[in-house]
Amino acid sequence: MYKLLISDLDHTLLRTDGSISDHTLKTLSECRAQGIKFAIATARYWIGAEKYINILQPDYEITADGTVVHANGECVRSFSFDQEETNGILRKLIQAVPGAEITVAEGKKVYWNSKHIAKSERLHKAIYCEYDKPLTFRANKIVSALPDESIAYEIANTFHCRLQCYRGEKWYAFLPEFSGKVMAIKAVSEHSGIALTDMVAFGDDTGDMDMLKMCGTGVAVANSIEEVRNVADQVTLSNDDDGVAVWIEQNIMVDRTTP
Repeated sequence: MYKLLISDLDHTLLRTDGSISDHTLKTLSECRAQGIKFAIATARYWIGAEKYINILQPDYEITADGTVVHANGECVRSFSFDQEETNGILRKLIQAVPGAEITVAEGKKVYWNSKHIAKSERLHKAIYCEYDKPLTFRANKIVSALPDESIAYEIANTFHCRLQCYRGEKWYAFLPEFSGKVMAIKAVSEHSGIALTDMVAFGDDTGDMDMLKMCGTGVAVANSIEEVRNVADQVTLSNDDDGVAVWIEQNIMVDRTTP
C-alpha cells in the first residue's frame, strides 16, 4: 500500500505555465485525507519553491536538488560542502568565467551576484553577494551560468562533487558528492518510518531518474525525456494533462474505494 507520494515540480506536477490545476490540488487533498503523505522533490531553491509549498503544504520539502530536506518548517537533513570546498568552487568559477552569474544556497537562503534580484520571479528573495570575500558558511548547492560544459566538468572533477545539468539551459549545479534526491528520500524514509517500497515518485528529467528507480514505483509524465521514460515503471499523461493526478486516481484512489 502506498504511504508517500513524491513529485518533482517543474514539468511534472506543475503545468508548463507554472500553475497547479484544481484537479491536482483536489486529488492530493483526497490522498492526504486518507493518510497518504506527500512530498515535493525539486531542483528549485527553497525560496523558489516557497509559493508552491504554501499552496501544497507538503509533509516533506526536498529542495535544491535534494541537498536540503524540511518537514513542518524544520530542517531534518542538510547535505553541504565544507567552507574550503565552498570557496574553492567559487574561486574556480570566477577565474574561469569572470562576471559569471553565480547562486549559492545555504538552507533556505540564497546568495546571488545579480543586479536584477528584485525582478526575478523565483529568486526575488535572494541576498545580493559579490563573492569578493570568502563565504563563512557551508553551501548546499552552487549554480553558475557557463558558456562551455567542459568548465563545469573540470570543476566538478577537481572538487569531487556531483554535477547537475538542466535540459535546455546553460546553468550547471555543483552538489556535494553524497547528496541528491536519492539521499534526501532515504533521509525522509528514516525520518518518517516509511519504506522506500511504499513510495511512489513522479518525474520528468535526468535529475529524477534515480529516485524513480529507487522508490517502489517510479512514474514518468508523458513529456519526460526519453531516458526517464525508459527507467520508469509506468508512464502517465503529460504535466499539462494533470498526469500525476490522473495516475493517482487510477492506481491509488480506485484501490481504496473498491470494496
